[in-house]
Amino acid sequence: MDDDAVDSTLTLTAEDAAALLGRLDEPARLWPALLDLIARRLPCDACALLRHDGDRLVPLATRGLSPDTLGRRFRLEEHPRLKAIVESGGPPLRFPADSPLPDPYDGLIPDRRDRLHVHDCVGAPLTAGGRLWGVLTLDALHAGSFDGREGVILGVARLTAALAEASERRLPPPAPPFPREAELPRPFEERPDPAFDPGSEGPAMAALLREIDTVADSDLVVLVLGETGVGKELVARRLHARSRRAQGPLVHVNCAALPESLVESELFGHVRGAFSGAVADRRGKFELADGGTLFFDEVGELPLPVQAKMLRALQNGEIQRVGSDRPLRVDVRVVAATNRDLAREVRDGRFRADVYHRLSVYPLHVPPLRERGTEALRLAGLFLERNRARLGLRNLRLSADAERRMLSYPWPGNVRELEHAIGRGAIRARAAGIARDTGDGAGVLTLTATDLGLAGDEAPPPVKALESGSAAPGTPLREAVDDLQRRMIRDQLDRHGGNWAATARALGLDRGNLFRLAGRLGLREEGPNAKPTA
Repeated sequence: MDDDAVDSTLTLTAEDAAALLGRLDEPARLWPALLDLIARRLPCDACALLRHDGDRLVPLATRGLSPDTLGRRFRLEEHPRLKAIVESGGPPLRFPADSPLPDPYDGLIPDRRDRLHVHDCVGAPLTAGGRLWGVLTLDALHAGSFDGREGVILGVARLTAALAEASERRLPPPAPPFPREAELPRPFEERPDPAFDPGSEGPAMAALLREIDTVADSDLVVLVLGETGVGKELVARRLHARSRRAQGPLVHVNCAALPESLVESELFGHVRGAFSGAVADRRGKFELADGGTLFFDEVGELPLPVQAKMLRALQNGEIQRVGSDRPLRVDVRVVAATNRDLAREVRDGRFRADVYHRLSVYPLHVPPLRERGTEALRLAGLFLERNRARLGLRNLRLSADAERRMLSYPWPGNVRELEHAIGRGAIRARAAGIARDTGDGAGVLTLTATDLGLAGDEAPPPVKALESGSAAPGTPLREAVDDLQRRMIRDQLDRHGGNWAATARALGLDRGNLFRLAGRLGLREEGPNAKPTA
């Protein structure tokens, strides 16, 4: 980084310069340190550094904004002020106090919720390597805050761009890009969980993501372990996208939905006349995945007879269509996922030991949301921004009480439950007419704990309410988690008079998933009309 890259009106102490240069290899520490420096030099109530990513801006670091801001994805077409900054392509752009363009941060300065509108706003496009790298935004609640500080702002922008370019040169070559949601050939209801949206991961996920990228380019079989809703499918997609097989197919098999009578045909294919209804040859999932990745979702649901027939394919890549005597060779990388403890399933005789050992060559555990610290707030930003756009709102934010409740709630349904809670909350808040001129301003909704179903009688039991039955010291983690889930389900069943549909809604789970979970935990008999057991 050249000394003349910084305007002479911005002077750095030797200590400041050393602190920044010493963090070039650690962007997660570099950018917050830079924003702290900027806040000391300029009277801004909030500042943010956002990375340019196609048609959107992704926050890398923020200061003075609510925690969920880091999880938001600002699409340029939906945020004209950010689009104007990107398209200016020159020196920092300052907006007049009466600019009609909506500010994307209105209502996101948590200490000043009584003062919604940002009155002084500056944005600087940042270039690195001759191309747009990102945007630096500076915001103040009082008009005229940046008067006479044009030189410092220009120096700050130049410093940030110089650090961005220097940091880029120090980073290793980027891995193949992870497919964006719009590029994935999946229907909307099966879109991947955003728990791994690039840039949204918090400290609890960093080690897992590094491990995924380490094993991705090998052909080792990977077993992804984790509770329902943590993002196991997205791990498989990332493994495929970062592998040498990325140009090949990624074939998804939902083991829980395979009819037992047809599962062999689904996996291995069949020839014409193999059975009644087999009017033509058909390729199975293994053949369809040849040259790519085959993802077995909920592999613990596979019946024992099918597991035996899979062993040959897992051992040497050899399959045989139903009704055919000719073996076929396939080149497939297998990734499997389950929310079950397969080692226990093996001990209980419900899963074959030889298949388990073939699948668990490289196990990856995806931590539940309750173990990810404040990441629930960051992920909430993804869903807040998505619902803001869907409902045509100017902004959508969380109340302070909603933030506190979100951090104390155990989220048994994990990221999927969080997504559903915010979607429901946005609908409830809009229907209740929360956007008022006295407080929030037109077009801005504040979601409360009540809107999210986390307050009053609607609230599922918070963590502290369950501590009285906490596990004894030395209890294995899986058993402790199972016990927690049993107590939460029983509590909600009692609250809703044994109504499973209402219980599923209260827990933020799909009714079918709740049935399967309760069955595994021994709380109910099989069948949609079964009663919970004692």
